[in-house]
Amino acid sequence: MDRLSTSPAISGAALTTTSPSSSTRPPASSPSRPRFPSPRPWPSSSAPALSHSSSSPAAAESPEGRLSRPAHPFPASMNRILLTLLLPAVSTPMSAAPAAVWNHPVRPPEEIAHLSVEELAAPALVPPSVNTSPLPEYGYDRLDYGMTIGIERTPGGRLWACWVGGGDSDKAFFVLATSDDDGETWSQPRAVLDPHDESLPLRRRTVVGNLWTDPKGRLWLFFDQSTAMFDGRAGSWFTLCENPDADQPVWSRPVRIWHGSTLNKPIVLANGDWLLPISLWHRGLIHKPFAERDAFRELDSLRGANVFASGDEGRTWERRGRVAFPRPNFDEHMFIERRDGTIWMTARTRRGLYESISADGGRTWSAPVESAIKTASARHFIRRLASGNILLVKYGEKIDEVPTRDGKTVRSHLTAFLSDDDGHTWKGGLLLDDRTPVTYPDGFQAPDGTLYVSWDKSRNAEGEVLMARFTEADILAGEFTGPRSRTRMLISRPDPEAVRIRRQHENLEKAAAQSAPKVP
Repeated sequence: MDRLSTSPAISGAALTTTSPSSSTRPPASSPSRPRFPSPRPWPSSSAPALSHSSSSPAAAESPEGRLSRPAHPFPASMNRILLTLLLPAVSTPMSAAPAAVWNHPVRPPEEIAHLSVEELAAPALVPPSVNTSPLPEYGYDRLDYGMTIGIERTPGGRLWACWVGGGDSDKAFFVLATSDDDGETWSQPRAVLDPHDESLPLRRRTVVGNLWTDPKGRLWLFFDQSTAMFDGRAGSWFTLCENPDADQPVWSRPVRIWHGSTLNKPIVLANGDWLLPISLWHRGLIHKPFAERDAFRELDSLRGANVFASGDEGRTWERRGRVAFPRPNFDEHMFIERRDGTIWMTARTRRGLYESISADGGRTWSAPVESAIKTASARHFIRRLASGNILLVKYGEKIDEVPTRDGKTVRSHLTAFLSDDDGHTWKGGLLLDDRTPVTYPDGFQAPDGTLYVSWDKSRNAEGEVLMARFTEADILAGEFTGPRSRTRMLISRPDPEAVRIRRQHENLEKAAAQSAPKVP
């Protein structure tokens, strides 16, 4: 099994691990290469190490930091894509948006094209920082996009919400805000995780993650980091807040768990183990700038819906297993531990929701099959409740139907259901939002049993992040009957003028990319 030690980071000390090999270190400056400010080399204590058990199938796989292949020369066929990425910033006034996102300096293509993929992707291995004083640069009047990441509650009753700013693109970054009145009102941004650095040859983004309060009351922010939209490897990271109810919450130095991305919350098994979903996307999933190329082919046997486990409350993580779903589409997998001890995994594919079962704690999995739950190919939400019932939030008001428009599946009619038989049958149907598009639900249950779910509405245009507050009785009744039950409660909305400018800038970039000349 692959094991990563993260315990010192949780207590605030430096990690003591083996250092990555030279094949994955940020490149040193050389007279023969352009002198970009190099990513600062990380100390040997900053990246978790992997150890391998000889009895594990994973033992033959390349461990983190020890890539078996030499650095890949950047394929000449990618020069057009590189030129697109390196076009000068369009001369649209961008005063409404955080500067580092849009004002990335121009790098002449000839200065980039000969660099290896590892060199271009190396900055994604450097820990970003959490900005706990994000105003005024990241105030609501500067935000130009809204895609929900997650919502969570702290032991003191504070709600935390996280969403994406910048775009579902290589411009993405995370914004976090809080509510101390049960979601009625929300603070200005309290923290921002923005990995953009104008000194880097390509943009570095954060676009996938979630919030989770562990059994000790600590708030985890899981996030991914990649050069460009997807460099073929990315990385799943976390930062930990041990005082999330404080006036000045403190976040730990981020730690990289493994490759890939974590979109959904971990679960705690009956034996105390934590299971964390990490998806390592297929290279062909996103076509710019590294996909379907020679980037990180040594990781191909690991791509798919991976299962990571911790038996010591997050101090170390072990890669237990993996499911390769047919026609994968970001996976976005989630776990339910059933009453018989098996683990039920549900995941997003291009064909809709698929599922697989493990009878050995996530080490091996059944062949994936299409689920009886019909929903759009987008993130769903499923969670065991304190009552023993299972909450499901999906697209469509019937469990076996998908909303469509003009013959095409749409992300609409976000609806909550309950199951009292481990997901074999479903009851109720509480419509949270009947508009289009509404998408990417996430949620939690408060100690008093109240359920909270967040989602986003028209992320590219309106960018609203919303939430609902309801009960299991509401789901069974099919309406909001509780005295505190409400839906479409606003968490955040970007500035309309900033949205207009962003979309104008994106259109100009797209037009420039289409007309960009090929580079020999």
